[in-house]
Amino acid sequence: MKHGSSSPIILLLSRVLSPYIMLFGMYVIFHGHYSPGGGFQGGALLASSIILIRIAMEEKVHQLHFNKDYGIPLGAIGVLIFFGVGFIALIMGGYFLDYGLLPFPGMITAELRFYGILLIEVGVGLAVMTILVSIYDNLLEEDDDESI
Repeated sequence: MKHGSSSPIILLLSRVLSPYIMLFGMYVIFHGHYSPGGGFQGGALLASSIILIRIAMEEKVHQLHFNKDYGIPLGAIGVLIFFGVGFIALIMGGYFLDYGLLPFPGMITAELRFYGILLIEVGVGLAVMTILVSIYDNLLEEDDDESI
């Protein structure tokens, strides 16, 4: 599966569709704190666009798109963003993920909650995207090891 597709139709469609899937995934993440969607759904959409490129293109091309060595570290950063927002609120004297107590000066409580939830959605989206792509890469490596 490391050679990609030789069909020009599949190559063209994957190149055309992938940016739109990513754009919609970002929309779902950034509007998930006040509309349907959120970090998990947006992260799954972002991962599907990356996996589409991985299926259609050669390995040297899709590694330029999203290097598989960055998967687990970026997933950990997403989890740290989620945990960090909750822990900061806990340190400030509130409950875990009590966004109203985040230490952003000059903001009212509604703005703090708005940006706190947005940070949570970004962290979850980043973690879900990178972990799903890493799972795909690991399954692909195991499949290649068995064929040897």
